[in-house]
Amino acid sequence: MKIIIDAFGGDNAPLEIIKGARMAKDEYGVDILLTGSESKIKTVAAENDIKIDDMQIANADEIITMEDDPSAVIKTKKNSSMALGFDLLARGKGDAFISAGNSGALVMGATMIIKRIKGVKRPAFAPVLPTLKGCSMLIDGGANVECRPEMLAQFAVMGSIYMNKVIGIDNPTIGLANCGAEEHKGTPLYQETYQLLKSSELNFIGNVEGRGVPEGESDVVVADGFTGNIILKMYEGVAGALMGKIKDIFTKNIKNKLAAALVLSDMKEMKKQFDYNEYGGSPILGVSKPVFKAHGSSKARTIKSAVGLTVEFVKNNVVNEISENINK
Repeated sequence: MKIIIDAFGGDNAPLEIIKGARMAKDEYGVDILLTGSESKIKTVAAENDIKIDDMQIANADEIITMEDDPSAVIKTKKNSSMALGFDLLARGKGDAFISAGNSGALVMGATMIIKRIKGVKRPAFAPVLPTLKGCSMLIDGGANVECRPEMLAQFAVMGSIYMNKVIGIDNPTIGLANCGAEEHKGTPLYQETYQLLKSSELNFIGNVEGRGVPEGESDVVVADGFTGNIILKMYEGVAGALMGKIKDIFTKNIKNKLAAALVLSDMKEMKKQFDYNEYGGSPILGVSKPVFKAHGSSKARTIKSAVGLTVEFVKNNVVNEISENINK
C-alpha cells in the first residue's frame, strides 16, 4: 500500500509532516510518497536526522497557502504539492492522499480531480470528534453550505459506513443536528431530512442538540456544512479555552501545583481523550479514492494517526462500500 502525503500542507510543514511520515512508515509498514520541493524535503530531513531514503519524493515547486482561493489547486497552482498529490492519486500512483493544507482547496481537488462516486450528490468533509463516550463523526463539517434533504441522507449513509469499517462500531447510531429533540423541530430542510432518515434502514435515533454532541449521543452527527462547521469550530474553541483555563488554575501558585501533581495522570488521560491528534485525519467522503484532511496545525503524531486511519480505510474498501450502498 502506498500513501501519498503533501509535505508542504499545514502550519508545521515540512518538518512535522516528514517526521510523521517516518513514524507512520515504521509503524504501519506502508510505502510513502512525499510531494513538494525535493531539495527542501531532503535538507530538512538531513538537518533533523530523519531517514527518508526509503521514501519516494515527487517534486513540486509551489505551495497552496491557507490564504489561497480553493480553485488554485485546479487553476493557478497546478504545480503545487497538493495538486501533484491529487494528480498522482488520480493516475493510480498511490492508494490514498493526505494533506494538512487548505481545506477548501482539498475539497475542490477531491471533487474536481478525483471525482465523485457515481450516485453521490456532494462529497462531504467528515471530521471525527472526541466525546465522553469515545468519538463521533460530524458530517458535513463545512464542504457544503447549502444542502437538500437527500444530500443529508447520503451523508448519514457514508458516515455510518466509515464509523463501522474504520472505527469499528457495530451498527453506528445516526443523529440529526437540530435545535430541539422533538421530531417537528428545525427548518424545512431538517424536518424533511428527519423523515428520510426515519424511513431508512439506518440506525437513526432522532435529533441531537448541540450539547449532545460532546456527550456522544450518536456515533454520527448529520448536518449541513454551514451548521456543521459552526459546531466544529465551536467545539475546537471551547476545548482549547477549557484546557487553557485548567492549566492556568493548576499553575497559579504552589498550593495549586501540589494539587495538580496529585491528579496529573488523570489530567493527562483527559487531555488525551479530547485530543484531535488521536484521530489524525478527517476523510472527504463521497469521492472515488481515499482523501484525508489532517488538522492544519498537525504535528508528527497527527500525521502518523492519519496514515493509520487511511490504511484502515483502504483495507476495508470503504469507497466500494459507499458506492454499493449510497442509492439503497
